[in-house]
Amino acid sequence: GSHENASLYWLGRMLEGGEDPLYVARRLVRFASEDVGLADPCALPQAVSTFQACHFIGMPECEVILAQCVVYLARAPKSVEIYKAYANVKACVRNHKGPLPPVPLHLRNAPTKLMKQLGYAKGYKYNPEFSRPVEQAYLPEELRGTDFFTWSPSNP
Repeated sequence: GSHENASLYWLGRMLEGGEDPLYVARRLVRFASEDVGLADPCALPQAVSTFQACHFIGMPECEVILAQCVVYLARAPKSVEIYKAYANVKACVRNHKGPLPPVPLHLRNAPTKLMKQLGYAKGYKYNPEFSRPVEQAYLPEELRGTDFFTWSPSNP
């Protein structure tokens, strides 16, 4: 949720009840990505740093670090779009009938002469060499046009 006082209270209940602080920290890492996501890109590094700090110093010293993270995440804007997008990908892969579609040839690595002769990597455009995103197909042919992820910062 987005209520820092309730978040602090439930953190206190868990820690004072003997819950492993590393378990709590792991859950905060998941929450930072699943519930906050791209709405606040600093949430995940905050949660990972919290886990690392708890691992380094342990209880009781890490309780204030956990409290800081809990308040940060409670106050952070929320977005579950990454979670939804990956759920769409999982459903696509799991529900596919027959063999999964092949990787497009131009996306395949070509470390051998034979692979080059077979057309691997032919026509591949290496995006960092261009000033703008390149126009090339990245999805298998039968999935082109599929939108797994539709969120943008202007459309929270």
